[in-house]
Amino acid sequence: MSERTAWQRVKIARDAKRPKARDYIEYIFTDFMELHGDRCYGDDPAMLGGLAWLGRRPVTVLAQSKGTTLDENMARHFGMVEPEGYRKALRLAAQAEKFHRPIITFVDTPGAYPGKGAEERGQAQAIAECLYQFSDITVPVICVVLSEGGSGGALALSVANHLMMLENAVYSILSPEGFASILWKDESRVEEAAEAMKITAADLKEAGIIDEIISEPEGGAQYDLRAVAGQIKTRLNEVLDELDTYAPEQLIRQRLEKVRKWGTPEWME
Repeated sequence: MSERTAWQRVKIARDAKRPKARDYIEYIFTDFMELHGDRCYGDDPAMLGGLAWLGRRPVTVLAQSKGTTLDENMARHFGMVEPEGYRKALRLAAQAEKFHRPIITFVDTPGAYPGKGAEERGQAQAIAECLYQFSDITVPVICVVLSEGGSGGALALSVANHLMMLENAVYSILSPEGFASILWKDESRVEEAAEAMKITAADLKEAGIIDEIISEPEGGAQYDLRAVAGQIKTRLNEVLDELDTYAPEQLIRQRLEKVRKWGTPEWME
């Protein structure tokens, strides 16, 4: 891995040219068929979900989706998912379990959408239900953190049997700017905050929170999307080959044991 500060990686993760979930889906999967709606309120374009083939294996794909233009990002709330987006994920996860399809999730969000309407429609409950359902699902779940993984908005898709991050991705409870403002009342200390928060892929791998790091070319994934997507595809196939040998109760137990270690004294040592 290249030597960069945590803040430098945050800036790469937020780069407007950085590939989005849909870019990776086009390279990794074939015959992706997008599905829409939560069967309750509406369709959230910030949550991309559907069916696809990973080689000869049918899978369900769930991805937090940012846009490539200002208009797209406004429509998608810059990847910040609303309750109907999380309920869409829940619907497709239940469908995947019914038809025994592995689930691949892509995390790329600064956090769940914080608007008044989202709160009125049950934002916290929708996220909690994702955590509950993914904890107990009987098919393999693999999560890939592409760029930003922010707070509960990211955690909703991160309860997985295998969690990988791109080299320049970051994952945290809030932004470094928010951390500096709350802790020190000084947003100018953002670089110091980024280091203190231990939010990089290397930090999280060392802490045992993630399972592996996907390397990127110098400057970031946008300089060779095909190579980075190829690495992800290879590892998805290899990990699923291993997880396919697990019985449903083993998948649940392994997933819960992984998550329950986070924040324990053993994990923090």
